[in-house]
Parts: sequence; C-alpha cells; structure tokens
Amino acid sequence: MNKKQKLVLVGNGMAGVRTIEEVLKLDANKYDITVFGTEPRPNYNRILLSPVLAGEQTVDEIILNTYEWYAENNITLHAGKKVTKVDRVKRVVIADDGKGGVIEAPYDRLLLCTGSNPFMLPIPGKDLDGVLAYRDIADTNAMIEAATKYKKAVVIGGGLLGLEAANGLMLRGMEVTVVHVLPWIMERQLDEVAAGLLRGSLEKRGLKFMLGANTSALIGNEAGRVSKITFKDGTELDTDLVVMAVGIRPNTELAESMNIHCNRGIVVTDTMQTITDARIYSVGECAAHRGIAYGLVAPLFEQARVAANHLAEMGIGRYTGSMTSTKLKVTGIDLFSAGDFTGNDETEEIVMSDPGDGVYKKLVIKDNKLIGACLYGDTVDGSWYFKLLRDGRDVSDIRDKLMFGESNIGDVGHAGATSAASMPDSQEVCGCNGVSKGTICKAIKEKGLFTLDEVRKHTKASASCGSCTGLVEQILMFTAGGDYSATPKLKAMCGCTDHGHQAVRDAIVQNKLLSIPAVYQFMEWRTPNGCASCRPAVNYYLISSWPKDAKDDPQSRFINERAHANIQKDGTYSVIPRMWAGETTAAELRRIADVVDKYQIPTVKVTGGQRIDLLGVKKEDLPAVWQDIGMPSGHAYAKALRTVKTCVGSEWCRFGTQDSTQMGKDLERAMWRMYAPHKVKFAVSGCPRNCAEAGIKDVGIIGVDSGWEMVIAGNGGIKTEVAQFFTKLKTSEEVLEYTGAFMQLYREEGWYLERTVHYVGRVGMDYVKKKILEDHEGRKALWERLQFALDGEPDPWFEHNKAQVDIKQFAPIHLPTPEGVAA
Repeated sequence: MNKKQKLVLVGNGMAGVRTIEEVLKLDANKYDITVFGTEPRPNYNRILLSPVLAGEQTVDEIILNTYEWYAENNITLHAGKKVTKVDRVKRVVIADDGKGGVIEAPYDRLLLCTGSNPFMLPIPGKDLDGVLAYRDIADTNAMIEAATKYKKAVVIGGGLLGLEAANGLMLRGMEVTVVHVLPWIMERQLDEVAAGLLRGSLEKRGLKFMLGANTSALIGNEAGRVSKITFKDGTELDTDLVVMAVGIRPNTELAESMNIHCNRGIVVTDTMQTITDARIYSVGECAAHRGIAYGLVAPLFEQARVAANHLAEMGIGRYTGSMTSTKLKVTGIDLFSAGDFTGNDETEEIVMSDPGDGVYKKLVIKDNKLIGACLYGDTVDGSWYFKLLRDGRDVSDIRDKLMFGESNIGDVGHAGATSAASMPDSQEVCGCNGVSKGTICKAIKEKGLFTLDEVRKHTKASASCGSCTGLVEQILMFTAGGDYSATPKLKAMCGCTDHGHQAVRDAIVQNKLLSIPAVYQFMEWRTPNGCASCRPAVNYYLISSWPKDAKDDPQSRFINERAHANIQKDGTYSVIPRMWAGETTAAELRRIADVVDKYQIPTVKVTGGQRIDLLGVKKEDLPAVWQDIGMPSGHAYAKALRTVKTCVGSEWCRFGTQDSTQMGKDLERAMWRMYAPHKVKFAVSGCPRNCAEAGIKDVGIIGVDSGWEMVIAGNGGIKTEVAQFFTKLKTSEEVLEYTGAFMQLYREEGWYLERTVHYVGRVGMDYVKKKILEDHEGRKALWERLQFALDGEPDPWFEHNKAQVDIKQFAPIHLPTPEGVAA
C-alpha cells in the first residue's frame, strides 16, 4: 500500500480549508493533513462577521467546519498556533506552541494561505486603545463589547467593509459617523448616483457621513483611549471608538522569510503553485495571480478547486482569473455591481432611475456585449446580468428588453418559485461555490433536504457570501414543495425514513398513533430511536393531531422548549416574562427589577415584541427567577405564539379607530399556550397607520372605521414577506374566531418548521379562504378544536409536574472550548 504523503496548510481560513475539502472529495486517502491557524477556533465564515456584529447571527452560526469535522477527516488541527518558520530544505513547518516550545510538521506539499492584514492609516494615535481594525472574530467581539460601554463611533472608510461595520455598530446602539476621503461611498462598486441612493438610505437609518474628509490624527484622553479624530481642514469630531476599514494588504511575511517571490502577494502560476517552489501552493487573499490579489470569496474558491485538482493529481486544471460581483450585507438594502460599470467614450449606457422608489439600474454595453452592471433597490436580475457578463453573450437581439430583466426574455419568470422552476438545471446559482440549480435539486430529492441549512450543508449553496440565499430558498420551496404535495413518500423527513412530512401526518391521523415509538414502528423507521431532526417533528404532529390523547415527549423538543428559556452563546439563558399585548404594571416592573438585582442578571433589554428580556440568567437560577417574577412565559421560547404587538389604539391615540390594545390582549390570552409548526407572531394596529407593523406578522389585525381588516402569512425575518389581505371583520369576536381558525388550520396541516408564509404559499391562498371564509361550519369547528386543544394546557413555569418539566436539568453548564483537535 502506498504511503500517504504529508500536506500542511498554514492558515485555517476559508480559502485554505476549502482547498482541503476539495482534496478530500477527490482522494481522501492521499494525504496526512495538518492545519495551523493563528485564531483559537475552527474554520468560520469571515464574510458573515457583519451579521454577527449586527446581532443577526452568532459566532456559532458562522462556523463552517467544527472541531469534530477535523477529527472525522483525520486532520491534525493546531488552533491558535502561529507558524514562525518554514525550512524549505528539510521541508518542515515550525510553529510556536504557546508554551515556550515549538511544534514541527514535515510536509511533502505545503499550502500557504496566510490571508491578509488590515491596513491601518499611518497617522498619530493609531495605536491608542479603542482604535480597531475589522478583520476577525476578535475584532468583532471587541466592537460588540465597546458598544455596551460607549456611545460614539467613527468608521474610517466608506467601502463595503466600512459600511457593514458602521451598520452593525449602529444596530448595537452607537452613534456612528462614516468618514470617507472620496466624494462618494463604495466608489469601487457603485457609481455616484447609486452611491447617493445608498447613502440616503443609510442616513434614514441613522448613520452620519463625512465625505471628502482627510483624517490627520487621533487624539487620546488621559486614560489612553481615543477620544477625538481630527482632519486636515482643522475640523474635529468626538468619538469613543475608531474602526479603520481602509483596505487590506496580502500577508506575505512568512513567505518572504522563506525567500518565496512576492509582488503584491505571493506570486503563483495558473496551477496556484508558487513560481519559486513547485511543492508550495498559495490560495486566497495572500496569493497574487497575474498581478491580482482577490479579496472576494468566489475567486478564492475557484482557486481552491484548481489547487486541489493539482494536489490530488487529477490532471491539470488552470485558474485564469475571475470576474467579480459585489453585494452589501446590510439587511434591507439591495445593491449589486459587476464588471466595468463606469463606462467610457467607447461604451454605451442604458440607465433607469426612479429615486422616489429607490431604484436605479445602469447597464454598460460595448460591442453588443454587456460589460458592466450597477443595480440599486432592485437586484433580482443581478445573477442573470452577471452570467451575461461572464459568458460574453451578444445582447443585440435582447437589447430592447435588457433593462427589464430576465422575466421579459422568453418564458423565464421571476415570480418566486416560478423563477426557480424556469431556470435550466445547468444555470449557476451560487457563484462562490460553483453550485448549479441541478446540483441543488438533486441533493434535495435524493437526500430528503427540507431546510436552507440542510441545503447549505450538503451543497454549500448560499453558505459563503449569502447573496444567493433568496434564490436557493425559491429552489427549495419549488422542489420540496412540489415533491411533498405530489408524492410525499418520495421526500424523506430525514435519513431515518423514506416517508415525508405529509405521509407521517396522515398516518398519525388515520391510524390514531399516539406515541413516537408507535409512529416509528408503524412506519418502519430505519433508526429505532429516530434523530434530532425527526423526533421534534413527529412529537409535534402527535400532540397537534391528538390533543389530550397523545403524550408529549419533552425530551424530543429543542433545548429552549426543554428549559423554557432561551439559551445564549455563553451557556446562560434569557428569560422573557409575557406582557399581554405589551401592557404592564408598576407591580410587574418592580418584581422584574427585584429579580434582576437578586440574581445579578447582567443585561435587561426591551425587545421588538414589546416585552422585557432578562439576559444572562444562570440555568440553576431559572426556577427561582420564574417564581419570583410571577408572570407567565413558559411558551415564549417555543414553536408557539411568541408575541402580540399592539399600538395604544383608540383608548389613547387621537388617530385610533379601534381599541387595539384590548384586542391584542384578548388574542394573546386566547392563544398564548398554542404550540405550532413554527413560531407565530401577531400584531394589532388601531388604525391604518399601522404603527404595530401588522403587515409583516403571521396574523395582522388593522383597525378601520367599520371594524377590522385581517392580513395573514407575513414574515419579518431575514427575508421579509408582506402579509396578504385576508378579510374584513366587524367584531372582536369575529377576530378571535377567524384568527383561531387560521391558526388551527396551520397547526393541523403545516409541516414542522414551516412558517405560515410557506404554508400558505404551498397550499395556496384560495385554499385557505375556502376553508375559513367560505366554509362557515368548518371555520367554527377549527376554532372549537383549537380551544379544546388549549384548554388546560399547563404553564411550564409554574406547573412543572403537569408540563413534565425535568427539574434536574437546572444545573450549571460548562462547555469548554478546546484549543484544537489532534487526530
């Protein structure tokens, strides 16, 4: 048997680890692999640091490869260990072990993926406390911590990274000013018009801008922390934090010490080998290919595929360069640019501008080919324009329709899942990872994928920059939805069975199955005890199909539903007492304040759902906290009714037409114990001004002169979905009945983890209206079944035995994080 060669990777980032992944796909037994990383953690998605800073994701959620992955693939990982030297003669990598010694790793092939370093302006004060770069998790955590202590921040740099940093700090509660030396922001990605629209949108959110501002120095206070920024024109600006986002430089320090030729990066050939030493490869931001060092993920992954192909000796692939596109990771702002969007005397421009609606499109054409695109506000055709750019297609035959998008070319549409259905299987969906629609559809069908996370895990589509997430969701909805409704048994819930969600629901109802073991036995589950994916779903289907008869299994619920509190990233918990429709009393507030003091709870925050969140509660304190607060909240963390948001309504507001607060309290008290396929949120507004944001809730009730309007199937998540008009109602009793009937229909027919917007999209609005608006007896029966199911449902905060709460679970949790995993 051939002896394995030794492959060493220096740099545990996205490009290097992607190369390792590709090598493992091609030949998992070719190399003994060792990885060195300077950060004390496994490989993570650096691109998603912006959502982490903004509070939209956690660090755990952006980990790409866990410690277990390294161990499973027999990879020796030295996390938090810096390589100090490479002996090219003996072919040995030497690293500091952090304890005064060294770690040595011999190699046959070496991957240098040392990434880049942030550029810090060479100005006085750059070394002051409170002056940060924005490059890694440590920088992100430092910014998050600063936002808890300080109020004012300055971000130097109005490029992509700077704006994402500024937006994140603003969402953390800081007053943020973006300082940019040029006349408009994101000048490398946007023209002046699009940049102006973007700036206006960000200013409305609360960001401030100083353009054409040339920083001269940073001034510190007596404690040595930055307190002021000065400019060359003599102006000054007070600040507590300065983030420099003015560019990056390839990290070539180690390569230069090895006498590897560097010129604006580690110079590599088309096979990603260094021109100095053919045994050494370089991929990522540190590599200079044909004079260009790329900083975006798509070209880095293209490089990784070529390097892996060569390392695995699967022939010679060649990397010839990349065309790149840009998307800003600020929720709610859509922009896209690619190619040469500035144009010149030899190009033509097609421009559409609607500043009032916040839409701007600019297409640049040369020799009947699209060479550049700049889109703001409406980016749905970005991937199509990008494909035209890369393919070099002659657009003379579609020029008159080019501005109006792909939906106007032939029969291809962009109406939700219709767009996904119309795409050819060969069309690329995820540019970062080179994943086509056909690959995604095949994985969904063959592996029984049901969620976006599962698709990311199996295909990597949308797992990098995230700009294709919406399209991947459409493909998932079209492929899974079509297969489930037509032939549910062909679409497996998980790897434990060949049965789909609808088949399992039908079997439970038709055969009155009352326990998880009964379901598994009846449906001949492959895995006797199921798994973490199917057990919660089957448990929900049982209790929603046979209330009072089926036995709930608390151990088949997710951690938040078992602990009846929301686990946080540090192992502590969040407690949110229920405030009926956002209304509270002085007595309740006093009890909350006393609990905060008594149990030394570090953070108290008002939530978007008009409640008070106590963050940082120790698990062992939870039962006592619940008892001392004396307010219900056991269902606040479950797949259940979370909140009913209200405005003050006609009782106080001079514009109010209906008593929205009372209506909200009635709705919440009627349904607060209601488990559902997914979390559910209501809102009640007292007039059409809609201050309670009823238009993005699962059920929205809006007061009008004649009574109420009801909208359903909204969603305010990452992908906002506006609720659809459902019906007009006259009385509060009707609001309760129609809302309850819709919820029970969703409870009985929705698949587990399917939001109301996706349920309605799957069965159709006409179907829901027929069931509730047209079938009067059926509607009343649905409402009665919901009331029957909720009658006597225990509050797990106060009825531990009845709710089957395992009191023994409330003990301290210690989750040590290893520095690394040695295979």
